[in-house]
Amino acid sequence: MSAEMPDQRGRIAVVTGANSGLGLVTAKALARRGARVVLAVRDTAAGRKAARGIDGEAEVRELDLASPASVRTFATRLSTDHPVLDLLINNAGTMLIGPRRTSAGGLELQMATNMLGHFALTGLLLPNLATARAARVVNVSSITHRSAHLDFDDLMFERGYRAMSAYGRSKLAATVFGVELERRLRASGSTVVSVLAHPGITRTNLTPRAWQHRGRLGRLATWAILLTAQPVQQGALPQLHAATAPAVRGGQFFGPSGRGEMRGNVAEARFSEEATDPNIGRRLWAAAEELTGVTYLR
Repeated sequence: MSAEMPDQRGRIAVVTGANSGLGLVTAKALARRGARVVLAVRDTAAGRKAARGIDGEAEVRELDLASPASVRTFATRLSTDHPVLDLLINNAGTMLIGPRRTSAGGLELQMATNMLGHFALTGLLLPNLATARAARVVNVSSITHRSAHLDFDDLMFERGYRAMSAYGRSKLAATVFGVELERRLRASGSTVVSVLAHPGITRTNLTPRAWQHRGRLGRLATWAILLTAQPVQQGALPQLHAATAPAVRGGQFFGPSGRGEMRGNVAEARFSEEATDPNIGRRLWAAAEELTGVTYLR
């Protein structure tokens, strides 16, 4: 992808969760083509270690997406130092197997990290993105979004919690957000576009971390998943394509081209019906504004 990617010199790219996995591969590829990459990470020590392996300009900044205070601090400082932003890749995610966990604000942790933190971050950075000539926001989805459902009476999964269902719900929310963001950007006349991507089934450290506390069962599940997964370099191609390919249009969704969109080369991906429902988009946007305290594109 790096060889095919357009020249990124002079561009500023923010990649959340860029210290490992898909985020690190994405950051490395962008930096190799000349972009200055901001590694937005919760663990700055891990971020600095990752940055040392990047061939190009990279800076590390602390960002905990589950903490509204951290999101605001990150956005304020970044906006001061980089008034113009060209790319925001909302890549960071968490997948938890086990009991329900919450953020400092009492929100279900997967929803807080995978969607709500990125919703707030995007809104706070939108003025900087709007200053660029052709900025893009890329939200990273998952094939699990297709089997999920948003229950607006229990968005934080306080009743009958199931970890993998909550993960799917958070990824559906991230997908709905990306689609609704594009609608609102077009309605506002903005030059910023919203694009989506998913990595299929990819060999990252997210799966081992999620299952590590489940003992033998967890090890077997990890082995089974990773056996069929594609390399992380391949899994990052859809989001790199979404971020940089010249012909990309707002609202497009990219993923692997193989069976079930689990692996393969980049192709347009399939949304679930719920992900593109305008009524669902409006309801989720209103809920996200209330939960985060960040309002934009009304």
